[in-house]
Amino acid sequence: MISVFDMYKVGIGPSSSHTVGPMRAAHDFMREVDKQYGVSNVTRVEVELFGSLGQTGKGHGTGKAVILGLAGELPESVDTSKIDDFLADVDQSQQLPLLGEHPVKFPRQGAIVFHRRKSMPKHANAMELRAYQDETLLHKDLYYSIGGGFIVRDADFDETLEEAIEQSTKPIPHPFDSAADLLEQCGQHSISISQLMMANEKVERAEDDVRAGLLHIWKTMQDCIDTGIRTEGILPGGLKVKRRAPGLHQCLSTEEQNDPMGAMDWVNLYALAVNEENAAGGRIVTAPTNGAAGIIPAVMKYADTFIRPLTDDDVVNFLLTSAAIGILYKKNASISGAEVGCQGEVGVACSMAAGALAEVMGGSVRQVECAAEIGMEHNLGLTCDPVGGLVQVPCIERNAMGSVKAINAARLALRGTGDQKVSLDKVIKTMWDTGNDMKSKYKETARGGLAVNITEC
Repeated sequence: MISVFDMYKVGIGPSSSHTVGPMRAAHDFMREVDKQYGVSNVTRVEVELFGSLGQTGKGHGTGKAVILGLAGELPESVDTSKIDDFLADVDQSQQLPLLGEHPVKFPRQGAIVFHRRKSMPKHANAMELRAYQDETLLHKDLYYSIGGGFIVRDADFDETLEEAIEQSTKPIPHPFDSAADLLEQCGQHSISISQLMMANEKVERAEDDVRAGLLHIWKTMQDCIDTGIRTEGILPGGLKVKRRAPGLHQCLSTEEQNDPMGAMDWVNLYALAVNEENAAGGRIVTAPTNGAAGIIPAVMKYADTFIRPLTDDDVVNFLLTSAAIGILYKKNASISGAEVGCQGEVGVACSMAAGALAEVMGGSVRQVECAAEIGMEHNLGLTCDPVGGLVQVPCIERNAMGSVKAINAARLALRGTGDQKVSLDKVIKTMWDTGNDMKSKYKETARGGLAVNITEC
């Protein structure tokens, strides 16, 4: 099965597919080299980045992530306060301590190659790593970063992605491959989507551990909002985008609140705060990707602030329900902007948040499905066109828009009967078909849309 903890990973910005995935791949590669040959026998490593990783990897911090992974760091545990100093030391010395213990030459030019025009056939995000002892090739491997921080080795890719990322070999009580499966099992057993997910999670973890892990994820999301609100300055990269969350927070905190739509200003703030923090390389939760990381925290914070304070049960149910919806997209389409455009990131996050909000607000299983369907239906065709290859414009504001859409989708569904004309399964298939038909320049290559119509400053 794909776990809730696969859909929600604590990591760093700015991109799950371009930062979190490559860091994991580089770390996995070095661990395998150490296991087979001993890291002390390596004299140099080389990395080549293909497809979207090569085209927008510099703006997305892929090279930095690879260096950190080779040095033994992982996204969930790396000390973000020390990253810049470490990378500066590597650049100045042109040496890299593999797994943090064995320094090798790592020249500025040539150690990592960004291929802007070369791709691999299996996936848009590919990277090859090679380890040498002098001129002898010890080990090489090809990895794909398939979205949301998931990585797949080339040797595993042909087994089908579902098998390659499978986390549990134990039978689960409620397997599902479609929304129809999900609804049928919920009806058959008279349980909610969150209850179904919890039963599946308990195959691998005790319920208390699942709850503790999900509450930690919510705490990390809240901390990210708070950090984004209080941190001023200019985001890294050539666009010189100013952080807006601190100023917006000051305005909202001092204004008289007599606007009936004022809650939406706060939702915008929460989403902006998270994605500005993501753009700065801060600690975030991949939900289900980094580029869309602000939507679910913003919608949860909205519920906590403007509907009712979220109990621990509410938090657990929200994250379990949203993860079930995300799993459907992961299995049957994609959550990678490089593969299907931003509909696969912001659209999926919007769909996940809408369905989960509907459940927490007392919606039926049918209304949850309806909310998730509405959330995606009105993001179909959304392109991924980051200006300058940075996860800033239009990515940050797009999270605010996605958050508001998710809230409205949940409200529409709760006012309905759940008997919508378009099913969640049909909209997922439509999203996949749309992504396949979309030209590559609109899929995280920074070669189309706003990316070429906005002048970099």
